Amino acid sequence: MAEPVRKVTLSRRAFLKSSAGVTALAAAAAGLGLRRSAIAGDTVWQIDPDKCVQCGRCATSCVLAPSAVKCVHAYDVCGYCNRCGGFHTPTAKVTDTAAENQLCPTSAIRRTFVEDPYYRYDIVEALCIGCGMCVKGCGSFGNGSLFLQIRHDRCVNCNQCTIARDCPAQAITRVPASRPYRLRGVQGRSRDAQV
Repeated sequence: MAEPVRKVTLSRRAFLKSSAGVTALAAAAAGLGLRRSAIAGDTVWQIDPDKCVQCGRCATSCVLAPSAVKCVHAYDVCGYCNRCGGFHTPTAKVTDTAAENQLCPTSAIRRTFVEDPYYRYDIVEALCIGCGMCVKGCGSFGNGSLFLQIRHDRCVNCNQCTIARDCPAQAITRVPASRPYRLRGVQGRSRDAQV
C-alpha cells in the first residue's frame, strides 16, 4: 500500500530562507564562471568589430566594473610600427613609452622592442577598461589591428545587455556560444571564431 502524501507548508521565513540559499548558490555558480553560455546551443553577447564606432560606452555601460569588454590585438594584421596610432597620442612628439605619450588612460598596452623600427604591442587585460581609445587611434592612424571584444570569462551574459542597449552602432548582438568571438583576420575583416 502506498504511503499517504504529506502536505508540506513553509512559513514565510522558511520560504525566504530557502530562496536566499538558492540565490546564494546561483551567485556562487556565477562567481565560479559557470555561465548560461556553457550550455550547448546557447547564445552570448559579442561585438562586431566592423560595426563598432569606439564610442566609449562599453567602458561605462557594462554592469561590471571594470567592463567585460576588452581590447584584443590581431597580431597578423599589425604593422609593428614605431609610431603606433593605438599606443601613442596623436600629439606625441617623441615615440617613447612616457605616460604623456601614451593614448591608453590605464597603460593597458605594453610596447616591446623587436628590431629597428619594429615594436610588439600587447594588451594587459587586467588593466583594460574597454574604453576603445586605442581602437579608435589604431583605426584612424593604423591598420585596425586593435578591436574590442566581450570576454566571456567575465561577462555575466545578461538577458538584456546594457552595452548593447546603449550602443549607437548596434554592434553588439547575440552569437552562438559555440562561436563566441568575432576576430580580425589577415585581410582585416571580421570572422567568427571558436575560442
